Amino acid sequence: MARRLPLGALQIAGIAAVVVFTVFITWQAKRLETRLSGVADTAVMVHRQAPSFSLPSLSGQQVSLANYRGEKVIVSFWASWCGPCRMEMPELRAFYDQYHNNGANFELLAVSLDDNRADPAKFAADEKLPFPVLLDLTQQTAGAYSANAIPTLYVVDESGKIIFGRVGYDSTIAFQLAAALGIKITPAAAGAIESGGTSN
Repeated sequence: MARRLPLGALQIAGIAAVVVFTVFITWQAKRLETRLSGVADTAVMVHRQAPSFSLPSLSGQQVSLANYRGEKVIVSFWASWCGPCRMEMPELRAFYDQYHNNGANFELLAVSLDDNRADPAKFAADEKLPFPVLLDLTQQTAGAYSANAIPTLYVVDESGKIIFGRVGYDSTIAFQLAAALGIKITPAAAGAIESGGTSN
């Protein structure tokens, strides 16, 4: 009977590398699957009537989607613990600062999926978010919008219909929003948005 030789250091390292690679590939596949699932969910919502909601804001007011009938509304689902959301929020702030008070007829509602008020309140204060931040503590509104991955963002038109949906962070978000809202971005304004500033 042949005697089994003990594994050498190189063999152990090789096995460990295969295990790590397998775990990494599985994780990446799961991430892709989740992202594709989110994309499919947002695609299903586009061209449908936006589900109505009424949520408390950080300022203590109750805010309803119906309050904004007659103007376009960006509805952004996010959370303070979500890395891609933390990257997207400053870009949304820059876009809002640039265009909200510049003749564009839209509002942005940032719907937090945090399970408490303190975390989104701190983030909103630190980032000086100028738009209403709403609390969806039970995630009931997120469920109605099929926001199964975050950030998820929709644009609702003047009649209350969803005309644009996107899941995940995308550095071209300003251009996508401008197209959905019918805003013409000039090269100078695009540079200001990308740098996180505003132009005069």
